[in-house]
Amino acid sequence: MVRPLVDGGKPGPAAPGVEVGVGLLGFGAVGSQVYRLLEEGAERIARRTGWRPTVRRIAVLDPARPRAHPLPVHLLAPDAAAVVGDPQVEVVVEVMGGLEPARTLVLEALRRGKAVVTANKRLLATHGAEVSSAAAAAQAPLAFEGAVGGAIPIVKPLRETLAADRVRVVEGILNGTTNFVLTRMTRDGWALADALAEAQRRGFAEADASEDVGGHDAAAKLAILASLAFDAAVTDADVFREGIQEVAPRDIAYARELGYVVKLLAVGRDLGEAVDVRVHPALIPQTHPLATVEEERNAILVVGERAGPLVFSGPGAGGAATAAVVVGDILDVAGRRRRGSGEAAPARRPAGVPARRPVWPVEDLVIPYYFGLQVTDRPGVFARVAAVFGEEEVSIASIVQKSRGAVADVVLLTHEAREAAVRRVVARLRAMDVVKSVDSVIRVVE
Repeated sequence: MVRPLVDGGKPGPAAPGVEVGVGLLGFGAVGSQVYRLLEEGAERIARRTGWRPTVRRIAVLDPARPRAHPLPVHLLAPDAAAVVGDPQVEVVVEVMGGLEPARTLVLEALRRGKAVVTANKRLLATHGAEVSSAAAAAQAPLAFEGAVGGAIPIVKPLRETLAADRVRVVEGILNGTTNFVLTRMTRDGWALADALAEAQRRGFAEADASEDVGGHDAAAKLAILASLAFDAAVTDADVFREGIQEVAPRDIAYARELGYVVKLLAVGRDLGEAVDVRVHPALIPQTHPLATVEEERNAILVVGERAGPLVFSGPGAGGAATAAVVVGDILDVAGRRRRGSGEAAPARRPAGVPARRPVWPVEDLVIPYYFGLQVTDRPGVFARVAAVFGEEEVSIASIVQKSRGAVADVVLLTHEAREAAVRRVVARLRAMDVVKSVDSVIRVVE
């Protein structure tokens, strides 16, 4: 182990530190970086915290798989259960991803009273209540800062810093791939397919980017955030979800003309009797705190009754960024475990288990909307279109109409309207002979 240089380049003495045994489940992009950070930063960590986390065992699904970083075979366990059951392992770090065997292993580690750190958003978004209950029952520490925003510190502020406040709103740009794509479409006028191909070339997107583009990744993260912020058991199945597949450069250009930008936005609202949780493309004003978040960066806006609006931002993904937060969680749970203060639920409830609350139906949502239409360009057409809006009690706030020969682009912004009424408008417009297409209907978040 390399010691820090002091006094003109002479190696300094090894820092003291209480050793903490760590077991790694997974050695991919995040797991390998966690190992490197703990090995290469051991002296610095010990000097700054008094702890010396040491990896004792590692389990991987396929030891023969090529890896960016060499697998330390001397630490390789025969299987994951051996890591969880090893008496030298005090902290189990689950960075393998997926639902199984991650869920079974995490529950077993908690049942044994071991501290658990996970960066598995899918596990928590689907089985968060079960994991919370197991941690609370065993009085075992659980930490998951890396599961939501990569390197963005958001879990601890919601669980602890804002514990005395009531969080009313959480809005976020939670997926780096889609934010990169929309940035390229906005700034450079690229088509979605071209922007996505560039994201894949740069390593921001997987070859199969459907989880990102379809909003699944952001929905899982929002479920965790909403559970934390609103003290409510929310799963990814509760989150209304639309992806960015239908967003066109034309929509982005018209949005700019109207004073907005288009983002894939995760929205959570505490409505008291229910929670509103949704992920979808949204027009947000150019003055919105999240409007200037570009490229692959993520950001989260939290609005508390007393604290007001708070913005947390940073790199939302990447092995190194997430690993740094995971190591922070390891140090946190090590301290809590040694002090005997196991506390471990993704919600602020003494029993550690958040309560279920109804989810607000998206059909009852009341917000402004953006419409992009193509209509026959002749006198009287817009009057017929406007009549449909009026008959469904959807009030038009502004209109942009541009002729393209026999066809005209018509872009409408509405006042606040009920989603159910908007859907009826869309169905009626598509049945009209003078409406060539209803290309876009995008929600507006002020």
